[in-house]
This record gives sequence, C-alpha cells and structure tokens, in this order.
Amino acid sequence: MPARSFLRRLGLGRAAYWLWHAPIGALKTSFAAGGPVEQWRDRQAHAAMRAAAARLAPQQFPTADPAWPEVHFLTGRKFWDQTALCLYTLQAHAGHALHSVVHDDGTLTPVVVQNLKRIFPQMVVCLRSEDEARASAALPTERFPALQAERHRLYPNMLKFTDVHAGGHGWKLVLDSDMLFFRRPDFLLDWLRAPDRPLHMTDVQDSYGYSRPLLESLAGAPLPSRLNVGFCGLRSDALDWDKLEYWCRRLIAAEGTSYYLEQALVAMLCTGRSCAIAPAQDYQVLPSETECREPRAVLHHYVAGSKRGYYRQAWREALARCTARRASSLSAAP
Repeated sequence: MPARSFLRRLGLGRAAYWLWHAPIGALKTSFAAGGPVEQWRDRQAHAAMRAAAARLAPQQFPTADPAWPEVHFLTGRKFWDQTALCLYTLQAHAGHALHSVVHDDGTLTPVVVQNLKRIFPQMVVCLRSEDEARASAALPTERFPALQAERHRLYPNMLKFTDVHAGGHGWKLVLDSDMLFFRRPDFLLDWLRAPDRPLHMTDVQDSYGYSRPLLESLAGAPLPSRLNVGFCGLRSDALDWDKLEYWCRRLIAAEGTSYYLEQALVAMLCTGRSCAIAPAQDYQVLPSETECREPRAVLHHYVAGSKRGYYRQAWREALARCTARRASSLSAAP
C-alpha cells in the first residue's frame, strides 16, 4: 500500500503519533532511565518483586477494633502485587488486620482475587460491576456528568475518590498501592483510632494539574501547599457532591482534564480546614536512592523517579523487616 494511502486510512493524527511522537517518547524515557540495559534490570527487579508478592504467606492477625475506618485500595492485574506488599507491610507493623477493602480497576482476574484473599483472609473485594452499580446510583449521570465522565477515563485515579466515598458513610482511608511501610506508623494508626479531621501526606511540590489561581478562585481561599493523596482520609457522608461536580466541570472547561484531578479536588476540599498532615520526613514521597537502600522513614511513596529504588532494593528490605518483627514478637511471647 502506498505510504500516502496508508497515512490517509490510519488518520494523520494517529499516524503522527505512532510514527513520530511514540518512538521519540520511548527514546526519551529510555534515556532518562539510563538506557535499555538499565530498563531491563528494572523490569527484572519488578518481576522478582511480583513473584515475592505471590509467595507471601497468609497474614493471620486479630482484627482491629470494629469502630476503625475501612482501609481502601484501587488495584488491578498490573498492580495487585504492589497492593499486597503495601497492606502486608502495614499490617505487619500495626500488629493486627485492618478492615481492608480492594476495588477492582476493571482488570482484576479470578486468580488475582484468589491470591489476595489467600494472603488477606479478611479482605473484602469489590468487583468493577459492584462499584459501577453503587456509583451510578449515588451519582446519576444526568446530575453528575463531569464526575461520571472522569470515572471512565483511561487513568482510573478518580475511582479512588468516587467509588470509595459515593453513597458511603463515616470515615474511610484510601491508600495508593505503590507504598511500603518500614516501621510502626503511629501517626497513621492514631488517626485510625480516632479520626476527626481529613488526613493526607505532604508532596515534594504542588502537583494539582491546574493553575493555582483557578483552583483558589473556585475554592474561595488559598490552597494548602504540596498536598499528596498517597494516603487520604475523608468522611464520606460529609462530601458535597454537587460542589465537587461544579468544581470538576469548571476545571475541565477552563484547563482540560488532568491526571491529578483527584488530588486537586481533595486539595480544594481541604482548603481552610484543619487537617492531620503526615510528617514529611517519616512519610516520604519520592524517596532518594540512598533512602531506598537504607530506609529511615516509616513509609515510602514511590512516585516518578523513585520506582527504581522500589523495584531493586526497598521491597526486599521492607519484607526483611516484617520477618524480623514477626520473629521478635514470637520470641517475646510467653
């Protein structure tokens, strides 16, 4: 087929993407990662991490106080191992099972669900169809078109917000999967014992996806700086969904959709409010290479360039500390 006919059939925009932008983007990503060899090493390390997650023994702990908030994750076929390691390390240092709920991003398979339930016998798994029905009832499309549209984007971040909280009651804690715990998270556990205000982490910079003047004009006050939702505690029945729909619609109309829309909405919700803010030194976003090798923090949130340390070193150290903590507990038992 002549090149001109091929391009016409493919569409000039798509052709430009696949023949130019995608290859250039791949080259830039490879260069930033240190080249093909280092990328291969990262993939091998990630595969070892996934295999280790699949071998985790079932966690047998007494359940936390029934009054404690549920702990929610959004996960899928590509991320279940990260979810498992995050919850495993959290419960190991907490010393008891949390009321964990996993939400399907649409890619969970029966094998993955079975493995998660094997490791965490008390876990509740909400399949995509269940969340879809609940969110559709609580946020009907004719009244919340912007929020519903965002729920169906290619990047599913909004599901961590809408599908956890819509139609719900009481406080809930949502955690990203790409995190590990290395010590007992007293700050986080104290909030779970007696939640009375929103909870969030501290980022290394503002990452809201929208201009600060636009966000603050809608929120009506100065935004908090560097809010991060690696973990985020909110009270479901206190959320004003009509206001959130309005904000969502105005943001998208002014500056388009964004990967960080969920984080921007939470920042707006927290504007002018007293919040429980995790100490940045102990609950680190984007840990350094040195910190990944020899963790001093309570928790790491592995965003952007810290993935390499996550895959190559940190998960091994996290599991080693869980094993050591378990052995110490058993030796101390009467």
